[in-house]
Amino acid sequence: MTIPLRPGADLKYVLTLFQGEETLRTEDILDIIEKEGDSIAVILFSGVQYYTGQLFDIPRITKAGQAKGCFVGFDLAHAVGNVELHLHEWGVDFACWCSYKYLNSGAGGLAGAYIHEKHSKTMKPALIGWWGHDYKTRFLMENKLQLSPGINGFRLSNPSILLVCALHASLEIFAQTTMKRLRRKSMLLTGYLEYLIRHYYSKDRNDPEKTLIKTITPSHPEKRGCQLTLLFSVPIKDVFKELEKRGVTCDMREPDALRVAPVPLYNTFQDVYNFIEILGSAIAAAKQTANSKSFS
Repeated sequence: MTIPLRPGADLKYVLTLFQGEETLRTEDILDIIEKEGDSIAVILFSGVQYYTGQLFDIPRITKAGQAKGCFVGFDLAHAVGNVELHLHEWGVDFACWCSYKYLNSGAGGLAGAYIHEKHSKTMKPALIGWWGHDYKTRFLMENKLQLSPGINGFRLSNPSILLVCALHASLEIFAQTTMKRLRRKSMLLTGYLEYLIRHYYSKDRNDPEKTLIKTITPSHPEKRGCQLTLLFSVPIKDVFKELEKRGVTCDMREPDALRVAPVPLYNTFQDVYNFIEILGSAIAAAKQTANSKSFS
């Protein structure tokens, strides 16, 4: 949570986790806004937290911040294409995002940004480029800037056609469904994955050597996107390498976390089941590798 302070303020605010908890409580976020909001100028929050996969309550955070006179914006890098977003309805002041994650445009893909229409004539870009000039008069070359209203005025130059094509191809696929349908399937996919993780990798008094996996992403499906972050009781590097060998694409975060995302646009329930089976063989191979190292 980034909270630039109003001029003259010298306080810093830190949200801390409760012992044994891995995610932030919405009540704590709202509480610090209520208590300190008068000294806060801008609230910039994640839509979905990149590490834990927690989906924040964008409408409530927006409403609370604006009630204190703050501008409220969101980094939606892990939210766009992942969860339903109604920025205008929620009154969000501004937002930005990338397209190379859930929008599938590939590394280096185009970014996106949003400004609420109520700010279309008052929020001005710090950097001005010719692509932000009003299209109707852009080529008259009158040497007089006529800035396009709203977010269009923030554009600097024409985008690469190759990057446009990659994003356009992905959006054409999204257009064949709805985010509501994708979100519904996403909740079922992550629920199935969470169930299988708990079933196979929870504590067992009869098997003290068993590998344990803990999900730190919120268990409530409405408080997460399609990512589950898993913490392992065994060294993660070897497990990750074995998963890669078996064709599984996921993400490792030091020291012991694995981010797994069954994406509803193209993943299936069979994929989730296959992942659990492959995970078992990857853990067994990683243990064998660790044992070989200890004897060498």
